[in-house]
Amino acid sequence: MSDIVIKVENLGKQYRLGQIGTGTLSHDLNRFFHKVRGKEDPYLKIGEVNDRTKKGDIDLVWALKDINFEVNQGDVLGIIGKNGAGKSTLLKLLSQITSPSQGAIKIKGRIAALLEVGTGFHPELTGRENVYLNGSILGMTKAEIKSKFDEIVDFSGVERYIDTPVKRYSSGMMVRLGFAVAAHLEPEILIVDEVLAVGDLEFQKKCLGKMKDVSNKGRTVLFVSHNMNAMQQLCNKGILISQGQLVMDDTINNVVNQYIGMSKQNTAEIKDFSRKGSGSVVFKNFFLTDASDNKIESIIMGQDLYVNLILEKKNDVKAIDVSFIIRNSLGEAISHVRNMDNDFTLPVNSNELKLKIKLEDLLLVPDTYFISLWTGTNSEYYDVIDNCISFDVLNNPEFNRVVYPHNMKVLFRSFWKLS
Repeated sequence: MSDIVIKVENLGKQYRLGQIGTGTLSHDLNRFFHKVRGKEDPYLKIGEVNDRTKKGDIDLVWALKDINFEVNQGDVLGIIGKNGAGKSTLLKLLSQITSPSQGAIKIKGRIAALLEVGTGFHPELTGRENVYLNGSILGMTKAEIKSKFDEIVDFSGVERYIDTPVKRYSSGMMVRLGFAVAAHLEPEILIVDEVLAVGDLEFQKKCLGKMKDVSNKGRTVLFVSHNMNAMQQLCNKGILISQGQLVMDDTINNVVNQYIGMSKQNTAEIKDFSRKGSGSVVFKNFFLTDASDNKIESIIMGQDLYVNLILEKKNDVKAIDVSFIIRNSLGEAISHVRNMDNDFTLPVNSNELKLKIKLEDLLLVPDTYFISLWTGTNSEYYDVIDNCISFDVLNNPEFNRVVYPHNMKVLFRSFWKLS
């Protein structure tokens, strides 16, 4: 179809870990002779999926494998996945920074990409000189850059330092200027990686607004971010990548929901955290679940959240008090949650107590939140762990008003005692 501007077919990128090439001259020659004869690279037949958490048996890994999707003109495509899933590799292939090991990419139009802090900037040149240099790399003439120069500088907010070498810029200033150049030189396709996270809140809002303007003019935007709220605000489509493979290609809301459902790896081990207290009773494990008992790392505003705690008794203790504090990303205490009834009585013939705490209708503004745990009595602290559980709250468009739940409705209940 004529409105397709990006078409990716069976795309794959393979890397050899630890060294360049195949590792031996004979293998390099074998690969070369296959190429000149028009045959498939013999070393593409082997390789493992890109699971960065496990040690593989061979040193060939597929950063991306069998990726297929299409992007239409005017689409804003969100690319979602965990760290190491292959998102940045995909953007580098689309930007033609590196070439694929297999498959094809068909692109119609000029691409402007902002993949890393300072992409395309020379540290010894001034901001002014780098604007012209970067614009030329993107295919613009000197007259076109000059006509946009004042608008670029005004958007970036670094006018005072525009004639200063960029090596003296902070990372945030460099991102500001780099994004301003990429967005104002009117590319048909704009690719933006997670670098916006370096900028401050005001600039992030400006960037999101600019990308909306770019898409409204019929241009295409590819956006990578771990901010699901920004994804839902900006994008109309999304793709989900896991371990180098395409998991889902759908509307952005469906892709975000699928990503949240896959985030079941937040079980924390107590050994990873420093703790305070006498140790008579300790938190052995803790994790978050939804109403269906699925382990989660994110929720949507207004949903119920369940905090699961497993406590272990080390000494002869009869009763305990359990509480926790929820803090936002700035470290501000949002709510102090404490058991509403009497102290929990520990089972006589068991060393473990499992608790499930329900937080009903959790109305928190979109942000990342942290939970600190406490157990003890009025006279003694048994175990205290700061910021041991984290979770993200995603925007819910159904809510027009958002409040912090200082009077949060909480249900504590013991759901399993080991005997």
